[in-house]
Amino acid sequence: MATYRDSKCRLCRREGAKLFLKGDRCYSGKCAFEKRPVAPGVHGAGRKKVSEYGLQLREKQKTKRIYGVQEGQFRKYYEMADRMKGITGENMLSLLERRLDNVIYRMGIGASRAQARQLVNHAHFSVNGRTVNVPSFIVKAGDVIAVKENRKKDKYFEQIKTMKVGNMPKWLEFDPEKLEGKVLALPARDDIDSQIAEHMIVELYSK
Repeated sequence: MATYRDSKCRLCRREGAKLFLKGDRCYSGKCAFEKRPVAPGVHGAGRKKVSEYGLQLREKQKTKRIYGVQEGQFRKYYEMADRMKGITGENMLSLLERRLDNVIYRMGIGASRAQARQLVNHAHFSVNGRTVNVPSFIVKAGDVIAVKENRKKDKYFEQIKTMKVGNMPKWLEFDPEKLEGKVLALPARDDIDSQIAEHMIVELYSK
């Protein structure tokens, strides 16, 4: 993914929603969106009425930023979802949720998707015993994701061992002591808590 060098908080303000791009900071009083929930720029507070196309575009941009993917890659997820059985929008979200970096984030190993992506890039994890360092790797039901044996004594992962498992999605499980998790099932729409109107993205791409 191309490097975004500006403040990530500006992305939340631009999309008019908290995208939770900075981990714990997003839940604290330091969150920039909480302090100033308007679009960045001198005219941010006085935006005009947005057209239907504009709303669809913003929904697509918001979703791309939540999961940290570029336009070309995002378009491929839509095309894959369109070829699958079922509802295209829900299929697309399922594919995004099944990215390895997102799974690491959902398991609580990474404080944000960006941090989880970095951990994957540094080859800290294996899937079914095989090292995977590609954040966009799509997991399947039954896959076992684990911290590699030679990385388990790293200070970061030693801290993970003592953490309490929070609101784990029901399609995943994670054992902090073993530093190992499993994909129990494919995520359904009800399992995805991100506030995304996927039908608007499908309508945009269908034009």
